[in-house]
Amino acid sequence: MPERKIPLYSTEYYATCTLGGLLACGPTHSSVTPLDLVKCRRQVDPKIYTSEIQGFKKIIAGEGIKGLFTGVGATFIGYSFQGAGKYGFYEIFKHYYSGLVGEEYANRYRTGVYLAASASAEFLADLALCPWEAVKVKTQTTIPPFAPGVVSGFNKFVATEGYAGLYKGLVPLWLRQIPYTMVKFSSFEAIVEQIYKQLPKSKNEYTSLQQTGVSFLGGYIAGIFCAAVSHPADVMVSKINNDRLKGESIGAATSRIYAKIGFPGLWNGLGVRIFMIGTLTGLQWLIYDSFKVYAGLPTTGGH
Repeated sequence: MPERKIPLYSTEYYATCTLGGLLACGPTHSSVTPLDLVKCRRQVDPKIYTSEIQGFKKIIAGEGIKGLFTGVGATFIGYSFQGAGKYGFYEIFKHYYSGLVGEEYANRYRTGVYLAASASAEFLADLALCPWEAVKVKTQTTIPPFAPGVVSGFNKFVATEGYAGLYKGLVPLWLRQIPYTMVKFSSFEAIVEQIYKQLPKSKNEYTSLQQTGVSFLGGYIAGIFCAAVSHPADVMVSKINNDRLKGESIGAATSRIYAKIGFPGLWNGLGVRIFMIGTLTGLQWLIYDSFKVYAGLPTTGGH
């Protein structure tokens, strides 16, 4: 750990948290591209694969191992930007809203502060994620893939749908990601606090390694809640990015697609998403807090 401590709430502090968010989200989301690929394809066409395992086998048979990583480039870029914004802005807004309501109310209603800060952070972070999410979904749900790589995919997408098309899924993305992130951060903070309450010593008496272990456990549990809350919107994002008609409004597309798939269709692929998001969220908090410790900052939550 560096000897020089970074002052809390300084520009360097927020820059460190932003970099930590980038490192936590880009690589982790990219690592589960095979799961995401099968999930997205099953959301768009429930009959395409009978199961996740059958999906993997079919993709490998037709496209080889590299086929499992269709869309990985757009995933890495998009979620690196999103992670940087989400974690960096969360720290900014959490401190800002705490100061806005005062120390007494910030402590008494800290869950409200976490919810407001995470919602504000995700609102901004999704502006950076949305174009790459559109390219990712289009590439993954088109067989054969829409484009062989992220640059060609981006250029082809713009050529066919214009720059405005990159944001056609922004509202559904907000509907998916904002509740997801509100649950992710607020439940993480609450879960970590409860974990430390059940342990025999206070947080500061545990080593950095032990504290990051708590971060992973808290993150994994929080991820399960995240997956359940955001799954219907996740299905709709995949459907809209793949099946929205030219000139069709978001509301019209949503109504048309819902009429086709019904309420049960909004939950297609939930099992694999719970596993994927639980693992992702746990790893993200582990990486994020490990990086904060390396930089000389305290881990998140429990204090």
